[in-house]
Amino acid sequence: MPLSAHNFKFSKIRSLLYNRDVPAQDFINAYASFLQRQGKLELPGYVDIVKTSAGNEMPPQDAEGWFYKRAASVARHIYLRKQVGVGKLNKLYGNAKNRGFRPQKHVDASGSINRRVLQALEKIGVVEISAKGGRKISKNGQRDLDRIAAQTLEEEDDE
Repeated sequence: MPLSAHNFKFSKIRSLLYNRDVPAQDFINAYASFLQRQGKLELPGYVDIVKTSAGNEMPPQDAEGWFYKRAASVARHIYLRKQVGVGKLNKLYGNAKNRGFRPQKHVDASGSINRRVLQALEKIGVVEISAKGGRKISKNGQRDLDRIAAQTLEEEDDE
Protein backbone atom coordinates (compact mmCIF):
# COMPACT_ATOMS: atom_id res chain seq x y z
CA MET A 1 0.00 0.00 0.00
CA PRO A 2 1.50 3.37 -0.97
CA LEU A 3 2.33 5.75 1.80
CA SER A 4 -0.14 8.41 0.66
CA ALA A 5 -3.04 5.92 0.69
CA HIS A 6 -2.05 4.86 4.22
CA ASN A 7 -1.97 8.48 5.40
CA PHE A 8 -5.38 9.14 3.87
CA LYS A 9 -6.82 6.00 5.47
CA PHE A 10 -5.39 6.92 8.87
CA SER A 11 -6.66 10.52 8.64
CA LYS A 12 -10.12 9.23 7.70
CA ILE A 13 -10.11 6.86 10.70
CA ARG A 14 -8.83 9.60 13.03
CA SER A 15 -11.56 12.00 11.90
CA LEU A 16 -14.21 9.37 12.54
CA LEU A 17 -12.74 8.80 15.98
CA TYR A 18 -12.95 12.53 16.67
CA ASN A 19 -16.60 12.65 15.79
CA ARG A 20 -17.43 9.43 17.63
CA ASP A 21 -15.50 10.51 20.74
CA VAL A 22 -17.65 13.61 21.19
CA PRO A 23 -21.11 13.09 22.73
CA ALA A 24 -23.73 13.62 20.04
CA GLN A 25 -25.68 16.30 21.91
CA ASP A 26 -22.58 18.38 22.63
CA PHE A 27 -21.42 18.16 19.02
CA ILE A 28 -24.85 19.02 17.60
CA ASN A 29 -25.19 22.06 19.87
CA ALA A 30 -21.68 23.27 18.98
CA TYR A 31 -22.20 22.81 15.23
CA ALA A 32 -25.66 24.41 15.35
CA SER A 33 -24.24 27.49 17.07
CA PHE A 34 -21.44 27.56 14.45
CA LEU A 35 -24.00 27.47 11.63
CA GLN A 36 -26.06 30.19 13.32
CA ARG A 37 -23.01 32.45 13.82
CA GLN A 38 -21.90 31.84 10.25
CA GLY A 39 -25.27 33.02 8.92
CA LYS A 40 -24.98 31.30 5.53
CA LEU A 41 -27.66 28.65 6.10
CA GLU A 42 -30.82 29.60 4.23
CA LEU A 43 -33.94 29.33 6.42
CA PRO A 44 -37.36 28.66 4.90
CA GLY A 45 -40.03 31.26 5.62
CA TYR A 46 -42.25 28.85 7.56
CA VAL A 47 -39.67 27.98 10.24
CA ASP A 48 -41.62 29.54 13.12
CA ILE A 49 -45.00 27.90 12.45
CA VAL A 50 -44.39 24.45 10.93
CA LYS A 51 -44.63 21.10 12.71
CA THR A 52 -41.71 18.75 12.12
CA SER A 53 -43.81 15.59 11.86
CA ALA A 54 -47.42 14.50 11.51
CA GLY A 55 -46.97 12.77 14.86
CA ASN A 56 -46.27 16.04 16.67
CA GLU A 57 -49.06 18.17 18.04
CA MET A 58 -47.13 21.45 18.29
CA PRO A 59 -44.24 23.12 16.44
CA PRO A 60 -40.81 23.14 18.14
CA GLN A 61 -40.45 25.41 21.17
CA ASP A 62 -37.24 27.01 19.91
CA ALA A 63 -38.74 28.84 16.93
CA GLU A 64 -35.43 30.19 15.58
CA GLY A 65 -32.83 27.58 16.55
CA TRP A 66 -34.49 24.25 15.75
CA PHE A 67 -33.66 24.43 12.04
CA TYR A 68 -29.95 24.89 12.83
CA LYS A 69 -30.05 21.95 15.25
CA ARG A 70 -31.75 19.78 12.64
CA ALA A 71 -29.13 20.79 10.07
CA ALA A 72 -26.32 19.96 12.52
CA SER A 73 -27.92 16.64 13.36
CA VAL A 74 -28.37 15.76 9.68
CA ALA A 75 -24.76 16.71 8.91
CA ARG A 76 -23.50 14.48 11.73
CA HIS A 77 -25.77 11.63 10.62
CA ILE A 78 -24.48 11.81 7.05
CA TYR A 79 -20.89 12.14 8.30
CA LEU A 80 -21.10 8.86 10.20
CA ARG A 81 -22.55 7.00 7.19
CA LYS A 82 -21.62 6.78 3.53
CA GLN A 83 -24.74 8.39 2.07
CA VAL A 84 -28.23 9.18 3.29
CA GLY A 85 -31.40 10.09 1.43
CA VAL A 86 -34.47 12.07 2.39
CA GLY A 87 -36.49 8.89 3.05
CA LYS A 88 -34.01 7.64 5.65
CA LEU A 89 -34.06 11.02 7.38
CA ASN A 90 -37.86 10.93 7.43
CA LYS A 91 -37.72 7.56 9.20
CA LEU A 92 -35.02 8.75 11.60
CA TYR A 93 -36.79 11.93 12.71
CA GLY A 94 -40.27 10.39 12.74
CA ASN A 95 -41.99 9.48 16.00
CA ALA A 96 -45.01 7.70 17.47
CA LYS A 97 -48.37 9.27 16.74
CA ASN A 98 -50.84 9.47 19.60
CA ARG A 99 -54.04 7.92 18.22
CA GLY A 100 -56.18 8.21 21.33
CA PHE A 101 -57.09 4.88 22.88
CA ARG A 102 -55.72 2.94 19.89
CA PRO A 103 -52.09 1.77 19.90
CA GLN A 104 -49.44 4.21 18.73
CA LYS A 105 -47.90 3.85 15.29
CA HIS A 106 -44.71 5.24 13.80
CA VAL A 107 -45.20 8.25 11.57
CA ASP A 108 -42.44 9.60 9.34
CA ALA A 109 -41.19 13.16 9.75
CA SER A 110 -41.88 15.87 7.21
CA GLY A 111 -40.02 15.21 3.99
CA SER A 112 -40.18 18.88 3.04
CA ILE A 113 -38.20 19.95 6.10
CA ASN A 114 -35.54 17.28 5.63
CA ARG A 115 -35.28 18.10 1.93
CA ARG A 116 -34.87 21.82 2.72
CA VAL A 117 -32.19 21.03 5.31
CA LEU A 118 -30.26 18.94 2.79
CA GLN A 119 -30.61 21.64 0.13
CA ALA A 120 -29.39 24.31 2.55
CA LEU A 121 -26.40 22.17 3.60
CA GLU A 122 -25.66 21.48 -0.06
CA LYS A 123 -25.77 25.19 -0.86
CA ILE A 124 -23.12 26.02 1.76
CA GLY A 125 -20.95 23.08 0.64
CA VAL A 126 -21.26 20.70 3.58
CA VAL A 127 -22.91 17.88 1.63
CA GLU A 128 -23.00 16.92 -2.03
CA ILE A 129 -25.13 14.62 -4.17
CA SER A 130 -23.88 11.03 -4.20
CA ALA A 131 -23.60 9.07 -7.43
CA LYS A 132 -25.45 6.15 -5.81
CA GLY A 133 -28.32 8.35 -4.67
CA GLY A 134 -28.87 10.49 -1.61
CA ARG A 135 -26.30 12.88 -0.20
CA LYS A 136 -22.78 12.36 1.10
CA ILE A 137 -20.44 14.58 3.08
CA SER A 138 -18.11 16.80 1.02
CA LYS A 139 -14.42 17.41 1.71
CA ASN A 140 -15.12 20.91 3.05
CA GLY A 141 -17.95 19.60 5.20
CA GLN A 142 -15.74 16.85 6.60
CA ARG A 143 -13.06 19.41 7.45
CA ASP A 144 -15.58 21.67 9.23
CA LEU A 145 -17.10 18.79 11.18
CA ASP A 146 -13.66 17.50 12.21
CA ARG A 147 -12.65 20.96 13.40
CA ILE A 148 -15.84 21.43 15.43
CA ALA A 149 -15.49 17.92 16.91
CA ALA A 150 -11.89 18.59 17.94
CA GLN A 151 -12.86 21.93 19.53
CA THR A 152 -15.76 20.31 21.39
CA LEU A 153 -13.50 17.50 22.59
CA GLU A 154 -10.91 20.02 23.84
CA GLU A 155 -13.59 22.01 25.68
CA GLU A 156 -14.88 18.81 27.25
CA ASP A 157 -11.37 17.83 28.37
CA ASP A 158 -10.81 21.28 29.92
CA GLU A 159 -13.91 20.92 32.11
